[in-house]
Amino acid sequence: MVPLKEDDTYLVLNQRGFAEEGAEGFYRHDTRFLSRYRLLLPRGLVLLESRSPRPDHLVQDWARFRGAEGELYLRRLLRVHRGKVEERLSFRNLSSEPEEVWVGVQAQGEFSDLFQARGWHPKVENGGGFLYRAADGVEHQVVFVPEPPEGGFRLDLPPKGIGEVGWQVRLESSLEASGLLPGYREFLNAFPQGEGSWEGPLRQALLDLRALLLSTPQGPVPAAGIPWFVAPFGRDSLITALMILPWGKEVARGVLRYLAQRQGKVFDPWREEEPGKILHEVRVGELSRTHRVPFFRYYGTVDATPLFLILLGRYLDLVGDLALIRELRPQWEAALAWLDQADLDGDGFLEFQPSGTGLAVQTWKDSHDSMSHRDGRLAEPPLAVSEVQGYAYAAYLEGAKLNRVLGEEGKARALEKRAEELFRLIQERLWLPELSTYALALDRHKEPLKVKASNAGHLLWAGAVPRGVLRELVGTLFSEELWSGWGIRTLGAREVRYNPLSYHNGSVWPHDTALLAGGLFRYGLLEEGNKVVRALLDLALSQPDLRLPELVGGFSREEGLPPIPYPVACRPQAWDAAAVLYLYALHRGLRDW
Repeated sequence: MVPLKEDDTYLVLNQRGFAEEGAEGFYRHDTRFLSRYRLLLPRGLVLLESRSPRPDHLVQDWARFRGAEGELYLRRLLRVHRGKVEERLSFRNLSSEPEEVWVGVQAQGEFSDLFQARGWHPKVENGGGFLYRAADGVEHQVVFVPEPPEGGFRLDLPPKGIGEVGWQVRLESSLEASGLLPGYREFLNAFPQGEGSWEGPLRQALLDLRALLLSTPQGPVPAAGIPWFVAPFGRDSLITALMILPWGKEVARGVLRYLAQRQGKVFDPWREEEPGKILHEVRVGELSRTHRVPFFRYYGTVDATPLFLILLGRYLDLVGDLALIRELRPQWEAALAWLDQADLDGDGFLEFQPSGTGLAVQTWKDSHDSMSHRDGRLAEPPLAVSEVQGYAYAAYLEGAKLNRVLGEEGKARALEKRAEELFRLIQERLWLPELSTYALALDRHKEPLKVKASNAGHLLWAGAVPRGVLRELVGTLFSEELWSGWGIRTLGAREVRYNPLSYHNGSVWPHDTALLAGGLFRYGLLEEGNKVVRALLDLALSQPDLRLPELVGGFSREEGLPPIPYPVACRPQAWDAAAVLYLYALHRGLRDW
């Protein structure tokens, strides 16, 4: 897969640079405008090299040979802008004979909602044209400028001559975007550039972070990943912003303002909205706009709200921007109130009870089968998942800080007391001394899920682990059951539901492992922290594109071999690109956020 993106417009191409099957196509506004796009080139041309110097354009070199001699050469430049794609084909006749060159374009309009393109909802055929009016009146159109003449483009090249053709493919929509994005040079210059073995992975990560930005009226917001998650996501955008915070202050402001603007206001079970709750995702495709799926603004997440408070508090520490704290005061006060409302049964923990319209599991491990008991039984909701309690603990402390800086000392002390109580509950109800780790969750019967999982690393990151059990917990996290050599397995290798090629039951997620690294450094465990940093840097260096993948198989690391890939991982993914920068900062001793 070759992903290309700028703002709300992105392409998913095959290795030849065409869209021909599967998820490939030209996308905008959660809609696949073109499901097929293929150049018809002179016969005999072979692709010599294909590369993306930046994630918004593709450069290819093609040639035709006669025996050992090059006869015809083609340089292709494909560039993506917001709402349009530019093609530029430059031919060079290498022979001493004149050459007639003909170029055609084969394209097919589709205008399927992203959930249809993904196979999650039946498609409705529109006849394959280039103009579509949705059920709610929104119009999408593909326009070629200039429109290829009948039979395509023709070039007559003299001996040793050159010639060029080009066109635009405009993906026009009445759902226009707003806002501006920083240029690549401006964005990259704000970040450290790396050195030695860090240089390549860090540069690729920064390019990907810039490419994944979406422009919004509130500022830049990172999309979660390509191809299926080119949309603002509460949890993903917040974790990404946290990981790049010392240098990505504009991104943090954009994420905070964007999510604050769309904070829950009413009780709506269809979208799982509640007053004060931070949303999970925003989709603008036809199925979402016409309420056939609940994702136009969907709130099915239990952890985005505490993460919102954590980001705001850490932003204050690093930037000292009291104006933003005052601006967003109604939203962060509502978020703090929601934390208490999310304790569904009064036991002191944050729980979620899915409504049945969206996600069954509403934490970062959002597969339906990710929450299981030791005997393999799926846990019954409502569920109190362990790392969410760590996030809430940290969120109460950040809320106390926000109140204190505005002179609300009484409110600050009350929130600190709430944090202390939650810290105590985590140790009393979730610590499993027989396993030397924390339970994955508590189910509806308050029965702990006694399995070894990566979630406990997030408790370290949140500072929710007492020093008295630190060494025991770290020993478990680095045991053969959980540590693969490339990172921490989402589920231990001896658990009933362990599968190294599952989405959340034994695979390795780099962002998950990076948060573990942050937790280890937080507690002063430098040797262990550096072990994790080195493993993830090795993982990035093992990839041809130097990217951290969304996830890899949980098989044990083998000397001299890269990890087993997960077949449908997003590439790039925002929090994995951010993790490279976060790990570099940890490596260089910057650990104050």
